[in-house]
Amino acid sequence: MKSQTTGSGLMYGAIGVVVLGVVWESAGRSGVLGTTFPPVSDVVTYLADPAYRTLFGRAVGATFSSAARGFLYGSAVAILLATSGAVLPAAKEGMDRFVASVHAIPLIALGPLFIVLLSRTGTPAAIAGLAAAFPVYVAASAGFDDTSQTHRDVFTVMGSGRWSRLRHLQVPAALPGIADGLRLAAPAAVLGAILGEWFGAPRGIGILIVSSMQNFQINQLWASAMLAALISLTAFALFGALERFVVSRIR
Repeated sequence: MKSQTTGSGLMYGAIGVVVLGVVWESAGRSGVLGTTFPPVSDVVTYLADPAYRTLFGRAVGATFSSAARGFLYGSAVAILLATSGAVLPAAKEGMDRFVASVHAIPLIALGPLFIVLLSRTGTPAAIAGLAAAFPVYVAASAGFDDTSQTHRDVFTVMGSGRWSRLRHLQVPAALPGIADGLRLAAPAAVLGAILGEWFGAPRGIGILIVSSMQNFQINQLWASAMLAALISLTAFALFGALERFVVSRIR
């Protein structure tokens, strides 16, 4: 049953990609959306041109590095905060409000502050970390709470302390939620890194996007946007596979 569901999901996803490609190509060829909307075939050709391979390769490497560091640090901090809330229930409400307050601040408003506090090279990773932290924290907190009162009472009657209950009851219950949070955080980290690069990073996909807009390089702009989308979708798919694996092992 699970394999059939996965196969159906892949089939519908492939159909969606084909339909999107056909509509994109048709709109670009007809010019109905103007000269700034090229056909997808032109964008792919530009992206595959060996003359631009080094340019795009360096940009992808820089963005991936910043996104990966931000994802790791942001997820680790989020899980640590969620774990602290599970061990110290009295502090959980304060942590929830703190995380929600930080998340409410537009990331683009934090860019200049990070440039002053960190550097132009560290800003993309910092913004990526903030973008990744919120979904992981929410998912992990919900996962730690995803235990019945009956199970908690049984552990209490058996004399288990907070750490024992966390290890043997709450962590196993939270793993599927944490995996789901990581799945959502991965593309958020990529987009956060690209946003952070707009504030003057030496290289990255974000720099290519800004440069392309300023110099009216339409194909390069769309190629950069396509690269960003591909990296985000790949990260989403990889952590989606991780989530399915965790769920299958736990349940």
